[in-house]
Amino acid sequence: MKKLSRSIVPTHSYPERVIQFGEGNFLRAFADWMIHDMNKKVGFDSGVVVVQPIANGLCKILSDQDGLYTLYLNGIKNGKAVSEYQIIDCIQRAINPYENYPIYLANAENPNLRFVISNTTEAGIAYHKDDRLEDAPQKSYPGKLTALLYRRYQIFKGASKNGLIILPCELIDRNGDNLKKIILQYAVDWELGNEFIRWINEDNIFCNTLVDRIVPGYPKDKIDVITEELGYKDNLVVEGEQFHLWVIEGLKEVKEEFPASQCGLNVVFTDNMEPYRTRKVRILNGAHTSLVPVGYLYGIEKVRESLEDAVVGRFLKNVIFNEICPTLDLPEKELIKFSNDVLDRFKNPYLEHALMSISLNSISKYKTRVLPSVLEYIKRKNELPKHLLFSLAALIAFYKGDRNGEIINLADDPEVLDFFKSQWSQVDGSEKSIAKIVNSVLSNTNLWSINLAKIKGMEIEIASALDAIINKGMKKAILNV
Repeated sequence: MKKLSRSIVPTHSYPERVIQFGEGNFLRAFADWMIHDMNKKVGFDSGVVVVQPIANGLCKILSDQDGLYTLYLNGIKNGKAVSEYQIIDCIQRAINPYENYPIYLANAENPNLRFVISNTTEAGIAYHKDDRLEDAPQKSYPGKLTALLYRRYQIFKGASKNGLIILPCELIDRNGDNLKKIILQYAVDWELGNEFIRWINEDNIFCNTLVDRIVPGYPKDKIDVITEELGYKDNLVVEGEQFHLWVIEGLKEVKEEFPASQCGLNVVFTDNMEPYRTRKVRILNGAHTSLVPVGYLYGIEKVRESLEDAVVGRFLKNVIFNEICPTLDLPEKELIKFSNDVLDRFKNPYLEHALMSISLNSISKYKTRVLPSVLEYIKRKNELPKHLLFSLAALIAFYKGDRNGEIINLADDPEVLDFFKSQWSQVDGSEKSIAKIVNSVLSNTNLWSINLAKIKGMEIEIASALDAIINKGMKKAILNV
């Protein structure tokens, strides 16, 4: 069977207008897919040059396939389960700067270059004090990008029109601001001059972004079936869910030059991305965290199964629509649509997401993802959010480490596990002992940074729920929420 290449399928070539740091599954199933779509639908006419950000990577395989790969998108689309695939052809070249640094640096001389996209993992946007301009290459991604920008500044003599739009996709808060800060630090360290610093500040646009799409990656467990379906061999097949979201905080010209919204892509251009970040953390991540202890103690293993169960599914919808959404400031219509999209993602039949796989560090996750909704709900409604607090009661029960005689493999910081082990060793099932553990948990400021026991009614509410979970079982306890 032939290997995927431009010799066996009709494809297009495009001028290189995007340099991309990262060749992994996420960018190929997200940003490159969007560029491909914009090329086909609105004449974006932009090719991508991929740069391998670390010594070991996929650039050789990508080059062997002429930059081509097959993308499968699987999930709920317009209310139906859909699996569809297409060949993505926007990548024109792949470069390993560890093997050929001059070729990498030569990209700075391309007058057509306009965009920088990256996904170098959360650790990628980091300052390495030992990086030097003369390194070939620099160790860090910001170091490599600084060297490229400085060469571009030199070649085009600091011309404003040759600045770049920089769209980092790393999952850190204010990713664009952080990247720019490090680049400016290198400019000082390497004594690149005040004019170069001015050019960075005034003529290059660093956008903060938020990205969202589940990308399971290479489907090795079913690649033989896929290869038979495709009729060619592709070593870079990648799978992603149907849902996608890219929030880009930047100047108006970014939206004008990056025409994603013209294609109907779910790309939001805004001057303030914080409400969207909050929406994602509170609804998507918060729903996951709220669900885990309830669903698992109920006897459910998978996220999808939770939605299929009438009782747990109703509980989760109450959490999202009645207790989380009212704490957010975006338009109600947007919140409802996003929430329904989240539920569709949870129901995706192509992605089996185990509850235990998202139970890691559940205490800190509750603190960052759910507790803000609890506190905001109380502030706005002057009453307790019963479903979110029932989830906290279930979380305390979950950290007992037992589900009907079956050991739960808890995964958290040792001090957290030790705390709960000590507390549960003193519980005999009596109302008094349950009230005591609830007080200990809520008043532990190491867990929550505040004393939750001081919030009126919370201790009684959670103790009542925990008593029901322990002495009646989750299936009966949840019916009273």
